[in-house]
Amino acid sequence: MIDFLILSFLMVGLYYGLNKYYAVELTVNVLIYFLIGFSFIFALFYYFDIIRPLKEILYQMQSLLTGHPYKRIYTTRIDEIGILAHFFNQVTKSVSEVSADIKDRDRLMGELQVASQLQKDILPLVSPKIPGLQIVAKTKPATELGGDSFNILRSDSGKTYIYIGDVTGHGVAAGLIMTMVSSLVSVFSGMYTSAFEIMVKVNQYIKKHVKKSMFMTMVMLCWDEKSQKMTFVGAGHEHILVYRTATGTCDAILSGGVALGMVPDNSKLITEKEIDISDGDFVVLYSDGITEARNAEGELYGLERIKKAIIEFAPQYSAEGLHYHLASDVSNYMSQQDDDMSLIVIKRDAKNSADEQVKDNSTSWNV
Repeated sequence: MIDFLILSFLMVGLYYGLNKYYAVELTVNVLIYFLIGFSFIFALFYYFDIIRPLKEILYQMQSLLTGHPYKRIYTTRIDEIGILAHFFNQVTKSVSEVSADIKDRDRLMGELQVASQLQKDILPLVSPKIPGLQIVAKTKPATELGGDSFNILRSDSGKTYIYIGDVTGHGVAAGLIMTMVSSLVSVFSGMYTSAFEIMVKVNQYIKKHVKKSMFMTMVMLCWDEKSQKMTFVGAGHEHILVYRTATGTCDAILSGGVALGMVPDNSKLITEKEIDISDGDFVVLYSDGITEARNAEGELYGLERIKKAIIEFAPQYSAEGLHYHLASDVSNYMSQQDDDMSLIVIKRDAKNSADEQVKDNSTSWNV
């Protein structure tokens, strides 16, 4: 509008200048032609300076709102048209950034879902039936990818390996290490005849491929069907809890050892020891997501609380019943889940009686 006023003053000045220079009165016809020419010039100016830029901005806005391709508007103007163009550019810049973030998020979520499914496929879908034992093993990841690992593996030599492990932290990195360790244990359980050898070989392999700050605690049980004996090898994991039916007490056995991936060779730092269990006794393995669960006041669930729960429920239930009540107790205690939680309950059952068999063999923690 300021440009238009300047042009108007220039045209009026030109008219009066000519009139004064020639010192003659311009005729009415000349004045009319002059005004027509001025109107034409003004129309061109108005179109190119206002109408055309405004139509371009409105077209790009319509394209944005209807989901069609749009372009950035380049201008150096500082008037109302320039402000409108600048506003459009800022809005579309924000839209582009949000759109890129959404695409990245969708891509990452898709990759996480694939990785999560692969991890679930590695974990056992059911707890197998082992002669002389009742076994219930379930897990509850805190995120899409969990850092807890467990499995029950039977070998051709008549031995069953039952292990539980926990990678430092949780999320993508922990999930990758957990997946690698699970695969290695599955392979080595068919190649070696003791839990000790398996743990040494797994440690050698993962030490080459993990950072110094990343490691995995683990405890592995070995049940020998022929000798009816159980041994264990610890790698810096939580306690092994053993409920004695004869005395009604619960022992907390240190797993010992050093976490997998901390040293190149752990053969001198871990040992295989026997657990003396009688018919009706329970063995409980767990990850620290259970003992470190917190209530609304920030208090830990703790080792003593799980021992107390075992003493309360073990005399009344099978492995399945004890697992259910332990899982319910910790779930009701905590205000929110901050870490992966895994729990394995084993009962020595020499008779394998029908009424004691596990009915829900799934490994998904639904409590």
